Amino acid sequence: MKISIKTSKNKEIVDITEKVEEVLSEQNIKNGVCNIHLTHTTAALTTADLDPGTDEDLSTAFEAIVPKLVWRHPHDPAHTPDHIASALIGTSISIPFENKKLILGSWQRIILAEFAGPRERTMVITLLS
Repeated sequence: MKISIKTSKNKEIVDITEKVEEVLSEQNIKNGVCNIHLTHTTAALTTADLDPGTDEDLSTAFEAIVPKLVWRHPHDPAHTPDHIASALIGTSISIPFENKKLILGSWQRIILAEFAGPRERTMVITLLS
């Protein structure tokens, strides 16, 4: 199964929890693990608490973890920090589910961190029972 998300900004945090739960609700498997894999190298997946302003805090923190260096990326050196942030945060996440509902903490949401948008991002969802 695949889902696509269109981002609208260069740097953006997008809550994809409901989109993933929608896909999960349509499947025959009731209990297991949901793996979400992002097929891009300039975005990432993780979980976060999305209180107001947290999205901007996350974007600022993600940018801050990548050092300001002279990059050698042949395509576009200015693009390299986006690849580094993606590699550090990761492009896959696995979350258990029960009765077709993701098992997340009270404030926990699944987020797509966009580093080089706006773009259409594709994720592959695999369910293991």
